[in-house]
Formats: sequence, C-alpha cells, structure tokens
Amino acid sequence: MSLKVYGIKNCNTMKKTFDFLESEGIAYEFIDYKKQKPTAELLESFINKVGLDAVINRKGMTYRKIGEGQKESLEKIESAIPILIDNSSMIKRPIILYPDDSITLGFNPDLISGKI
Repeated sequence: MSLKVYGIKNCNTMKKTFDFLESEGIAYEFIDYKKQKPTAELLESFINKVGLDAVINRKGMTYRKIGEGQKESLEKIESAIPILIDNSSMIKRPIILYPDDSITLGFNPDLISGKI
C-alpha cells in the first residue's frame, strides 16, 4: 500500500507536500476533499489517532468565517464531524495515512521521511 494523502489540491501546504513526495520518489494516492467529501468514519479514525483539536485547522479562513455557535460545536466530536464534512477546508492539511495505519498532520519533511 502506498501513502494516502488527504487534503485540498489548491493549498500551498499541499503543493509543498506533493513536491516533497515526488522529489523523494514516494508513491502516494491523493484524496481531494473537494471531489470526495470525507466520511464520518474517516474523520473518526483520524480523531481517534490524534485528537479532535489536532484535526481542526483553526488558522484558516473557513474557521474564521464560521459563527461562534459552530465554533462551540467543534469542541465535541459528535457535533464537530458534520461541520468538518460540510467544511472540509477546516480539516488540517495534509493528513498522511501510512501503511502501518498511523498518520501525520501538516507538512513536516523530517517526520514524513521518518515514517517511510
């Protein structure tokens, strides 16, 4: 199994990740949230591995634009998952799933290299 890279194609962090993986000759499958919405099961698996707070991108424009009520809903897994499915830009990018079923979040070349 190759790596699975989850994110949004037009994101600068994603572009750095793609460039790095390709320069290292690392095979990967890209799953674009804009073309294939994340499922509740997928998000739950990420959250179970690293925690809800790590999965949410609180620095992005999408998070800043949502109302306070939705921000409060992001504090609990049950109410956060539907919001993240509908607002996939609010999911940390990239999330890389490795053959051993572990994940990393964000672009960190040293961490990625250490997992392969």
